[in-house]
Amino acid sequence: MKKKRRKLKKSVVKGLFFIFFSLFLIAGGIYTLNWLFTSKQEPELVSDEPEEMTTEQFIGMIGEDARKLAHKHDLYASVMIAQAVLESNDGNSELASDPNYNLFGVKGHYKNESVAFETLEDDGKGNLETIVAEFRKYPSYKESLEDYAKLLKSGVSWDKQFYAPAYKSNTKSHKEATAYLTGTYATDSQYDEKLNALIKQYDLEIYDEPKPSQREVVVKRKDTLDEIAKSYNVSETLIRQWNQLNTNTLTKGQTLIIYEKK
Repeated sequence: MKKKRRKLKKSVVKGLFFIFFSLFLIAGGIYTLNWLFTSKQEPELVSDEPEEMTTEQFIGMIGEDARKLAHKHDLYASVMIAQAVLESNDGNSELASDPNYNLFGVKGHYKNESVAFETLEDDGKGNLETIVAEFRKYPSYKESLEDYAKLLKSGVSWDKQFYAPAYKSNTKSHKEATAYLTGTYATDSQYDEKLNALIKQYDLEIYDEPKPSQREVVVKRKDTLDEIAKSYNVSETLIRQWNQLNTNTLTKGQTLIIYEKK
């Protein structure tokens, strides 16, 4: 009798152990499945669209080329840069972007290279119609700037001196140049106001002067863009342009290029 009870007891214990063990496995399986489903993340979508440049980054890319070309061709670099900013949407328009690099919307071919875009044209009766036109395609911004400078110096087919009133030697300030370009280069009646506003906002007149001496400044702990700008008597926007920055945040050890005013 005792043996039967012992056997029965062992059977009950084994049964209970089996039940608890099964429940443990089931619970563990449920937890694992739950973790797998809840921790699963959607794949991060990466945009194929390139990040747009800021105005200051764009100016930093073309500023020194514009300074050299303007000095060579008796033009205002400030006006040239402002026009490029306005015409190309800070270099972000499709026509101005890689691989076209057409900053000024110049039509035709450049060394047999062109790109077709839809554009609005006056039909001669005051009505705008959409046509497909060929625009010059350049290998880089530099060629686009060079071609534009040559355009202003060579004038138009019926008048080689057409843009002469906008030359630096024929004006007292960039404002006289932008005033002349309004209604001649561009039909926008507020063209000069837009260019002058850009020149003032981004201190572009500095590019009309000879290139100042350059120095490198290493950012120290707790340095701010405002403090560095005041230390070297330059504006914050110029520091962002010279270094093609898209933020005011500086990092210890970062090297900044500064052009010192004489």
